[in-house]
Amino acid sequence: MNIFSSIKAFSQSRLSWALLLLFVVFFTGCAVVFQHVMNLAPCVMCVYERIAMLGIGAFAIVGAINPNSTILRWIGLVGWAGCSYKGLMLSLEHVHYQTSIFATCEALTLPSWAPLNVWFPQFFEAPGDCSEIAWEFLTLSMPQWLVVIFAGNLLAIGVIALSQFAKGK
Repeated sequence: MNIFSSIKAFSQSRLSWALLLLFVVFFTGCAVVFQHVMNLAPCVMCVYERIAMLGIGAFAIVGAINPNSTILRWIGLVGWAGCSYKGLMLSLEHVHYQTSIFATCEALTLPSWAPLNVWFPQFFEAPGDCSEIAWEFLTLSMPQWLVVIFAGNLLAIGVIALSQFAKGK
């Protein structure tokens, strides 16, 4: 069995989708710690990036429902890719806000049918400043780390999507 066949077989297991969901839970937990323990106020872009991350989690659940179902697996893969791409674009925009003296972020705009900031203000309210660099690790700011995380997701989803065309066992 070649590497792509092995990756395809792994994508057909609940464990693969559970690991993706665990990844989302870990990074969402980090966001909660940054906000409520370290008192780092999330900005508008942070909230949008959280929503993209939660979208990945939602599609991980779809994939986990029945990973042997080609339709559900592909819905999970395409949704994961879409949320990762959107998260990457948001993170790059956020980095731009932090590196440009002219860029400013807009007010939080959520659809009227899903006012998450009203329903869960402790998680989706955005009192922070998009241009502020309040935290760094290994010389990268939080949005720069999110660029790495979302780009890594896109790389992983690319390999996994390609593996779907490999012959089975």
